[in-house]
Amino acid sequence: MKKLLKYMKPYRKEAILGPLFKGFEAFFELMIPLVVASIINVGIGNADNVYVIGMCGLMVGLGIFGLTSTLIAQYFAAKAAVGFSSNIRSAVFRHIQSLSYSQTDELTTDSLITRMTSDINLVQTGTNLFLRLFIRSPFIVFGAMIMAFIVDPPSGTVFAVTIPALSVVVFGIMLISIPLYKKVQSRLDRLLSITRENLSGTRPIRAFRREHDEIENFDSANENNSHAQRFVGRITSMMNPLTYIIINLAIVVLINMGALRVDNGIINQGQLIALVNYMSQILIELIKLANLIIQLTKALASAKRIEAILEVETLSSLETKKTTAGNFDDDIKNAEFAVEFYNVGLRYKNGGDDVLSNISFKTPKASVVGIIGSTGSGKTSLVNLIPKFYDATNGHIKIFGKDINEIDEGELRKHMGIVPQKATLFAGTIRSNLLWGNPDATDDELWDALRNAQAEDFVRQKEGGLDASVEQGGRNFSGGQKQRLTIARAIVRRPQILILDDSASALDYATDAALRRSLGSLDYHPTTFIVSQRTASIQHADMIVVLDDGYTVGIGQHSELLQSCEVYEEIYSSQFKKGGETA
Repeated sequence: MKKLLKYMKPYRKEAILGPLFKGFEAFFELMIPLVVASIINVGIGNADNVYVIGMCGLMVGLGIFGLTSTLIAQYFAAKAAVGFSSNIRSAVFRHIQSLSYSQTDELTTDSLITRMTSDINLVQTGTNLFLRLFIRSPFIVFGAMIMAFIVDPPSGTVFAVTIPALSVVVFGIMLISIPLYKKVQSRLDRLLSITRENLSGTRPIRAFRREHDEIENFDSANENNSHAQRFVGRITSMMNPLTYIIINLAIVVLINMGALRVDNGIINQGQLIALVNYMSQILIELIKLANLIIQLTKALASAKRIEAILEVETLSSLETKKTTAGNFDDDIKNAEFAVEFYNVGLRYKNGGDDVLSNISFKTPKASVVGIIGSTGSGKTSLVNLIPKFYDATNGHIKIFGKDINEIDEGELRKHMGIVPQKATLFAGTIRSNLLWGNPDATDDELWDALRNAQAEDFVRQKEGGLDASVEQGGRNFSGGQKQRLTIARAIVRRPQILILDDSASALDYATDAALRRSLGSLDYHPTTFIVSQRTASIQHADMIVVLDDGYTVGIGQHSELLQSCEVYEEIYSSQFKKGGETA
């Protein structure tokens, strides 16, 4: 939790004023038993109704002051808690955006979502309660004990024994509960993972009639989560009964001792009533404190999970030598090769085997490189190394003659246009999506990019054109339209390296061919990597890299590979001779 406290700095004033006004409220509340004692001893004892009415008016005044203090404290505590959680959420989101693909894979999307939502909400609730009660509750508990010693020192010893016993119960249960709540949140991650998987895979689940199996799988995970919640709930639920037992035993002892002292004339009835009221205040406050401890236990467990994300060191924070923007621009101009791989290997974190091994090739600037292979051969893994989404585990990579580890990631990716395997659009408009590629692009540049991506026709038919609405995930566009829009988004950047990761799979062959011709005529001549399972899409490339099970089994042009590479020849034959494809 300490590492998160820096996000409370903008709300230091609220974090101080909230508890301070709660302290005022507690002070007014501690005065009430003394007023009641005075009413009994003086007002009722002397049958002085005027005195009784006056003291009742004083109690009302104390109540009004207490209510005002409470409202002010609630406002400041809520403002500080909401602002604190908002700052944490923003910081975590920024940090997640800076993580590499491998770090995101290790943390898992489901866990990140849980920590961004459920965990931060628990921290917000815990902070709110803490600011409202962490001064009020101890103030009343220890204040009541002090007041008891003032009213009658021997009776105050009952308070002195009761409070430590209650502290052992409260803090003992808290120490047991914190690690258990961490396990509960971990099981919630698993439940969220199953939920996301089912919601995103609704169609195949129904197509294969696996609804019953998935329901059973969800019910099992839900039951595990519920079991963990019930187990820790049983432990924390012991807090109230145990505190009630201790407090009520203390009240019995206090009344017994007080009755004897009243009979002996040592104290009067008002003082005894005041002592019982103070013990009752402690009981009520400890119930609140018990709930606070339960919420704080959850909040602390969640805070540790949030801190675990922020402690993950991002690649940009590593102490590596970085080239400046000016130097890299010079490297681009002077380099002979755009991309060079030297015995490159890749193994995903916690993966059993290398997904890429001994990959070596050089790509001349402005050339077109086709990458082909069977499913799982490592095509996407290879192109993901170029923008440094993953770090090579073996060998080294050069981009425009510069070692990739010496180039700032932002500067590296600024010169790249990437179209991922899954076409993703964001809620907004066509214009707002294209401007991701170049925020300063003019309308003419946007239309030119759409034209080159073979998307101009259907965009012009849309009502609003560039300002046509795009729903979340681009669900109001077909698969082929989404692919062409994502290609346009990459082209509008005018990148030095253009990576198309199987980005034409939803296009018909005529549109695919027109797209390739258009990309070949771009006036800024990017080095283009085309990942595809269609030989028709890459057969005119300047160089083709054939992958099989993570190894390069062939590098060359189409005609050469037909003669020298068995894997490539099999792929080509299966598509052309049997499938009847045409270029």
